[in-house]
Amino acid sequence: MQKFQAVKDLLASAEKDASAFYEKGNNAAGTRLRGAMQQLKVLASDIRKEVTEKKNTK
Repeated sequence: MQKFQAVKDLLASAEKDASAFYEKGNNAAGTRLRGAMQQLKVLASDIRKEVTEKKNTK
């Protein structure tokens, strides 16, 4: 459940960068947003593996 909370926290912080990039044209925010999206991808993959392992051990 910790990883899921990390996803929620990361998404909340990425939302600020998304707003700055799309609405204000801040390129640095775009770079931070891309990094956050990559981290989300990794976290999502980890959660998928964890759920699959837990499901298969029952």
